[in-house]
Amino acid sequence: MNPLQAFRRQLIKLQRLAQPYFLPVEETSGWQFLLLILALLAVVAGSTLLLLSGVIALSGALVPEFQARFLPGVPEQVASIWASPAGPIVMVLFAAGVGSFVSLRSKLRQGRWLPWVMLGVITLLILVINGINVGISYVARNVENALVTYKVEEFWQIVAIYAFCLVLALPIRALQSYLIPRLGLLWREWLSGRLLRRYLTNRAYYVLNPNDEAAEEIDNPDQRISQDTASFTGTSLSVSVEVVSAVLTFLSFIVVLWTISSTLALWLLIYSLGGTAVIVFASRKLVALNYDQLRLEADFRYGLVHIRDNAESIAFYRGEQQESREAERRLGGAIQNYNKLIIWEALISVIQRSYDYFSRFLPWLVIAPIYFAKEVDFGVFAQAGIAFSQVLFSVSFIVNNIDRLAAFSASISRLEGFQGKVEAISEVNAEQQRLSEVQSSTGASGSLLVRHVDLVPPNSERRLIQDLSLDVGPGQRVLVVGPSGCGKTSFLRLVSGLWPAARGEVQRPPLSELLFIPQKPYMILGSLREQLCYPQEPQRFSDEHLRSVLNEVRLSALVQRYPDFDIKQDWPRLLSLGEQQRLAFARLLLNSPRFVVLDEATSALDVGTEKHLYELLSQREMAFVSVGHRPSLKSFHDLVLELDGQGGWKLIPATSYDFSSGA
Repeated sequence: MNPLQAFRRQLIKLQRLAQPYFLPVEETSGWQFLLLILALLAVVAGSTLLLLSGVIALSGALVPEFQARFLPGVPEQVASIWASPAGPIVMVLFAAGVGSFVSLRSKLRQGRWLPWVMLGVITLLILVINGINVGISYVARNVENALVTYKVEEFWQIVAIYAFCLVLALPIRALQSYLIPRLGLLWREWLSGRLLRRYLTNRAYYVLNPNDEAAEEIDNPDQRISQDTASFTGTSLSVSVEVVSAVLTFLSFIVVLWTISSTLALWLLIYSLGGTAVIVFASRKLVALNYDQLRLEADFRYGLVHIRDNAESIAFYRGEQQESREAERRLGGAIQNYNKLIIWEALISVIQRSYDYFSRFLPWLVIAPIYFAKEVDFGVFAQAGIAFSQVLFSVSFIVNNIDRLAAFSASISRLEGFQGKVEAISEVNAEQQRLSEVQSSTGASGSLLVRHVDLVPPNSERRLIQDLSLDVGPGQRVLVVGPSGCGKTSFLRLVSGLWPAARGEVQRPPLSELLFIPQKPYMILGSLREQLCYPQEPQRFSDEHLRSVLNEVRLSALVQRYPDFDIKQDWPRLLSLGEQQRLAFARLLLNSPRFVVLDEATSALDVGTEKHLYELLSQREMAFVSVGHRPSLKSFHDLVLELDGQGGWKLIPATSYDFSSGA
């Protein structure tokens, strides 16, 4: 892929990420988004001209000496703009820009007016600052001439003008410094929320499987939602503002530079274009290195989080050395890649500094001959230096920011890739869920019906179950048994709707009537009340109800230890696996589904407690499918589904099943 194609591809990715915040993608096109950006610039340009004309007219009417002292020559320049075709053209563009926003006003809803207004104000401030900088270049020229000719009064008058420019520029800079990160923060809040909602919709988070290091497409979704969005929104705005500022600076100062020396202006353009071409060619490797660095840093951080989350297990195993080796391996990958990054950044830095150093000679080489020929005054040196540096800075934007642009390009690829993958997964899962709901609606309420189903794990060709037919009606109980790895838990994933059937039909109870309890219950980050009520709203149950349920599952000691249900603790660390399993049953009783899927949900409990919990389910007439290995479970089930792991299966009455013989 050549550089032009790569640049165009990145622009498309940038548009996919940026447009939704400012304009809904579903109802508009990329051209309309670009049109509004151009319209915004036209509105800002027109507003600036109108604002400047109003200030000139008002100051001339109220304080005439103000213009003579602080705005020398400005009223004449404004008048010449209105007298030339430029004034009417700007006003026509201003009207067209306003019309564009009016025509698309129905699309700018859900708070989308605010970012456009903030962008307009930021652009207006850039334009004002740029105008002040142009004025300062003339101030510098006049200061040099006043010093050379010993004109004391004129010198102090020019100094007063310069002080006025600084006083005017400071609050504008301060407001600009606030608005840019503030808009970035609003954008990040919206984008992170949007990605988070899509990540948690239709089980996209489940399909992505962030723990698979071999996955080439998406790694570390947590980093992409948190860190990459912050980097993208902040850098997008700062780069956009700097690009607009560079363009305005170029247009303003190239005119000043051209009036001084057209030869200098031409040499500057040739020099800057040549330097940009060299730096772009030399920095192509930076994008790939920055992309890899983001991934490797995230992998290292995830490894440290994994150690923290499993500290007790590691301590029991005394696995510090192995964990240290794994952490050092991840750190080594990040260090090795960063070492390459340092080398390339050093090379780019040398090119940048050489480019900067040699650029300082150009104004001297061009202006000195015409000064010695007495064609210009001495102050031209100062003005030419300012104008040259401003134009050089604007046209050298890529050269001066290549490392930041490379990192920005990498974040665009990571974030847009994540967004596209999540949306694709969500669409596929939404269709599967819709079909599942249709099947559930056609079946009997609270029933599980499996017809001629083949079960094949995702991204696999191994057929765990073949041509299975099973009917679990209201109040019925089925125990799933078989050797390790035969597909018992996989069958529960099929029943719960996490995995689709490779062939056949599955009719499930409504999702609100089905609950899955794994062997190691999920403990959320929250209070004891939230743990018990999950996934229901905590306010739904009273404290008395919660205490009653905990007593039912034989967790009265937990009530005594934590009488305040709003206390927040590290529950997976504080509670034993047996306590966690009993808490999961308490959660189950509060949710009161009609159908329950249990994956060795009582494996850490004694036989007496296990019997008590299953009796609670029977008393509430819940239907359930269980996976287990204890012979004592047989008495709580009506049927036993035995799997052999080769696709075969048997359905046997529980009273006839013998655990010792396997059938």
